[in-house]
Amino acid sequence: MKQAKDAAKLLAPDGARLQAAALPFRRSPELEILLVSSLDTGRWIIPKGWPMKGRKNFETASREAYEEAGVKGDIASRPAGSFHYDKRKRNGAIWRCMVEVFPLEVKHQSRSWPEKSARKTHWFAWDQAAEMVDDPGLGDIIRAFAAQTEAATASA
Repeated sequence: MKQAKDAAKLLAPDGARLQAAALPFRRSPELEILLVSSLDTGRWIIPKGWPMKGRKNFETASREAYEEAGVKGDIASRPAGSFHYDKRKRNGAIWRCMVEVFPLEVKHQSRSWPEKSARKTHWFAWDQAAEMVDDPGLGDIIRAFAAQTEAATASA
C-alpha cells in the first residue's frame, strides 16, 4: 500500500506526471532568465526533474538548477505557475507531465557542475527567453513572472 501512496505523490491532480522546475533569474540590471539546452533535442528549457523522496518540490527544483546549470540562490517555496507538456520517451511512449515552476534568484554560478558537458546555458532578456522556449505555457509563466517582478521593482 505504501508504494501506491508514493506513486500518487508523483501525479498531478489531473493525472499527469509531476515534475519540479527552477526559473533561474537575475537583475543585471534588467530581468534576465537562464535557459539550459535539453539533453535530447538541444531546445531551450529550464532546469527540471522528477520529485525526490524526502524533498519538497522547490528543494528538488533548486537541486536540478545546480545539476543542470550550476546555479545556486534563493528559491521560492511557492510555484510561480505550472504548465503541461508531453515527454517523449526513447521507447516511443509519451508521458503527459505537469511542471511546477519555482523562481530562483541566482546568487552564484559555478564554473563546474554535474551536467556542464552535456548542456548549454545562456542568459536571455526575459522577453527573449519567453519566445525561446517551445512550451507556450512556460512562455506565459515567464511573461507573468516578469510583469510581477517589474511591478514590484517599480513600487519599491
